[in-house]
Amino acid sequence: MKDIVPAPPPVVRNDVAAIQTLFQQNVVPSYGRFDLVLSHGAGCSLYDITGRRYLDLGGGIAVNSLGHAHPAITEALAEQSRKIIYCSNFYYHEPQGRLAQALVSLIGPGKCFFCNSGVEANEGLFKLARKFGHDEGRFEILTTLNSFHGRTLAAIAATGQEKVKKGFAPAVPGFRHVPFNDLKAMREAISPATAAIMIEGIQGEGGVLPATPDYLLGLRRLCDEKKLLLLMDSVQCGHFRSGRFQSYQRILEAVPGGETFLPDGISMAKSLGGGFPIGAFWVRAPYADLLSAGSHGTTYGGSPLACAVALKILEVIARENLAANARQVGAQFKSRLEELARKYPAIIQKVRGLGLMLGMELAPAMPQLPGDPAKTPAVRFINLLHAAGLLAIPAGTHVIRFLPPLNLRPAEAEEGLKMLESVLANLV
Repeated sequence: MKDIVPAPPPVVRNDVAAIQTLFQQNVVPSYGRFDLVLSHGAGCSLYDITGRRYLDLGGGIAVNSLGHAHPAITEALAEQSRKIIYCSNFYYHEPQGRLAQALVSLIGPGKCFFCNSGVEANEGLFKLARKFGHDEGRFEILTTLNSFHGRTLAAIAATGQEKVKKGFAPAVPGFRHVPFNDLKAMREAISPATAAIMIEGIQGEGGVLPATPDYLLGLRRLCDEKKLLLLMDSVQCGHFRSGRFQSYQRILEAVPGGETFLPDGISMAKSLGGGFPIGAFWVRAPYADLLSAGSHGTTYGGSPLACAVALKILEVIARENLAANARQVGAQFKSRLEELARKYPAIIQKVRGLGLMLGMELAPAMPQLPGDPAKTPAVRFINLLHAAGLLAIPAGTHVIRFLPPLNLRPAEAEEGLKMLESVLANLV
């Protein structure tokens, strides 16, 4: 029988140009890709198809919580796949129940819903807020400027960055943005239609900006006063990246009142699956049953395979005390970045972040960078890091993010810092 669509030709020459051509001819160009063509990895190391090694301190944008090709993840995938890979959410299975229990124990009384990605988790929280306010005609969610909540139509409406909204009007109604870390602005923005406030504990795409303790505690009081839900997007800043399971737990350590702080909903993904697709949201006990049967769902969310991987990652993090590692290695890394900022003030303006979620802001008047002038300074700086063998992530126009695996070793951190300094020294 004649094929309606002929089979694709094999890649005869396994080189950069051939693979890039496959993408250019067959993949929707919705990503601004760097020129690297990767082959395999192990731990913090990635290799391109020419065999060149890169030290990965970007972690897939905070996804690779245990690095690349971690044997525990491989074993969990193999073991669970021999039992059951997938079943419908019409049925019960142990891995999903156990994972929900584990997450609840790390946060507080409530329940979890499982999906496949961070934006799906945020969509679930948007629906939770609308269900919460529906009977009173309240539907609006206040978010913050420079926030990022995903790329579905509702999520880009929620995101406080104009660049992600271009070309997709009219916007989904029900979202307004106010300055981050500004409690007064948030209070003044509340309207009779407001049902919820959503923030990130540490803004990631917005430049690695942590919330202040006063802001978090003030938002909790404000939401209680106005009968609003307080929702937190922890897709990037959660899962022990700050040195605690949730970034607000780290921010509020030793702060009076911080020990009792709880949001009403939290979205999770990225590091939760260590590279295997899984997302989740947790809902605080008083509201955990608002999304009743038939009101929300997903085909693949919470599959036995995904949950088995997420459980194994939690097991490794606990066994190897990786929360403490994120704290200790992160503090050393940040301290060294601050030294470099003092040494190269014309290039580095500021260093900020917690644990292994760190940002290095480039100075506005830094030396002219090589490369395409149409690209942002952050992207051009990242290209220089690639040439030195280091992977990191741009944020906005001037921020370089470091989001390495939670098991980053001090020697690997130091190796990355030496690569970074070699780039800085060449720019002076």
